[in-house]
Amino acid sequence: MRVLGVDPGLEKTGWGIIEVDGNRLSFVAAGTVITKRTDAGALRLKEIFDGLTAIVQHYQPHAAAVEEVFVNNNARSSLKLGQARGMALLVPALHGLDVAEYSATTIKKAVVGTGKAEKTQVSHMVKILLPRAILQTADTADALAVAICHAHTLQSSITRTKAALR
Repeated sequence: MRVLGVDPGLEKTGWGIIEVDGNRLSFVAAGTVITKRTDAGALRLKEIFDGLTAIVQHYQPHAAAVEEVFVNNNARSSLKLGQARGMALLVPALHGLDVAEYSATTIKKAVVGTGKAEKTQVSHMVKILLPRAILQTADTADALAVAICHAHTLQSSITRTKAALR
């Protein structure tokens, strides 16, 4: 199964694709959709939409996961981040994918083992779990961490279902 992970941001939206085969994870691709601060908000959202659409169409993932937005003190920044996140949720949904959402704490716990891990620890563990991964930016590492979290969640769900059927 192919999983798309997305770390939404208005300026930089990280994305990562992994292949899941049982407990085995393998790196497929990762990158960042970048928008210009000087562009109008609607144009930036369109760029995120178009970039993620091209990725979904090219890599044909079977599932998607998006990091939930944390609320900060700056309402304007939170709103802009929420709009970018809307594009990250909409694109896979329009392509018929189930889209899961995970908090940063849940992602860190799934990848590192603790919900209070630093970004460098997450990046380091992503590299260990996906040795062939090319981590161009922190956003790509975070997006791959989202995909890994979703893969682990799916695997746990399958294991629980099998146990219940016995």
